[in-house]
Amino acid sequence: MDNHQLQKLVEEISLKDFQREFKHQASFNPRLRTTGGRYLLGSHNIEINKKYLEERGLDELIGIIKHELCHYHLHLEKKGYQHRDADFKYLLKKTGAPRFCTPLPSNQIKRNRNTIQYICEQCQQVYLRKKRIDTSRFVCGKCRGTLIYQGFKEKETKK
Repeated sequence: MDNHQLQKLVEEISLKDFQREFKHQASFNPRLRTTGGRYLLGSHNIEINKKYLEERGLDELIGIIKHELCHYHLHLEKKGYQHRDADFKYLLKKTGAPRFCTPLPSNQIKRNRNTIQYICEQCQQVYLRKKRIDTSRFVCGKCRGTLIYQGFKEKETKK
């Protein structure tokens, strides 16, 4: 799918699900990494992450387009277009658009990071941190006991 086909798809979804025209530009943005798409307030254009089409398929792409069209139409109508607004939540539900997109499998690569382990001297509570902490300034959050540095530990991560 190219930008021209995406533009046509967005226009069709807008007419079918919102009964309003989409009069601006929709395009794929290869720089988007952590989000499925975005609506640009200044230009009223919509940018979509093409990886979602490649990794999750057309249904996920349609959901992202509907989500961005909710932002688009509500903003142009001067209604609540932000995620926290009641108008936005209502329109999402009405059109069947997802509130959040599903994480991409390529972004869920198992990463083992070395973490620093501390243990409480009194209650044996274990704390894992990415950065070292000053044990003279910090105490156990459970019993206010002294924290003891245990060194690096390989963190188990779920996939």
